[in-house]
Amino acid sequence: MDAPPFPAAAIAAACAAVKAYLRIDGSADDAALGTAVQTALTLGERFTGIAWIARDWQTWLARAPDWQRLPVAPVTAIGAVEAVGGDGAATPLPVSGYAIDLDARGEGWVRLALGEHTRVRVTFAAGTATGWDDLPPPLAQGAVLLAAHLIEGRGEAGVPPAAVAAFWRPWRRLQLMAGVRRSCSSR
Repeated sequence: MDAPPFPAAAIAAACAAVKAYLRIDGSADDAALGTAVQTALTLGERFTGIAWIARDWQTWLARAPDWQRLPVAPVTAIGAVEAVGGDGAATPLPVSGYAIDLDARGEGWVRLALGEHTRVRVTFAAGTATGWDDLPPPLAQGAVLLAAHLIEGRGEAGVPPAAVAAFWRPWRRLQLMAGVRRSCSSR
């Protein structure tokens, strides 16, 4: 699953924060700065295992009867659940064709009723903050430090500041199981 692009307003606000941190005036480095910010935000989301800025995501589910966890959290809404044919045409599954759940940890779950569909696409909304200004300060500060490191060390191999991981580690979600939940039955 590829992450959807970050909203332009979030990128612009993050770029302004990095410019302030590095004391950069003018717009000569804006393209490089935008790339560094997008990289820092993407790496931050991958490191922590959570979506930082709210946006719509899509993922594909396996044809299986078990509950399947959506690959990113916190999920705020599960929208379309569609069967996608070989020609790329999407058809919404009937409500009886699936079940959805949002748990207390903000993880989204989908269970498919077995049918003839071979590929199922789920569209959902996920994100910790609505924009850059609402992002928890440790996440934002780590992104600023990483983007600044990328800008200052252009073309050089170097280790990112240890503070980046220190800011992000408390937010990290680790997955110990494969993301499938099975119902327990008592006999």
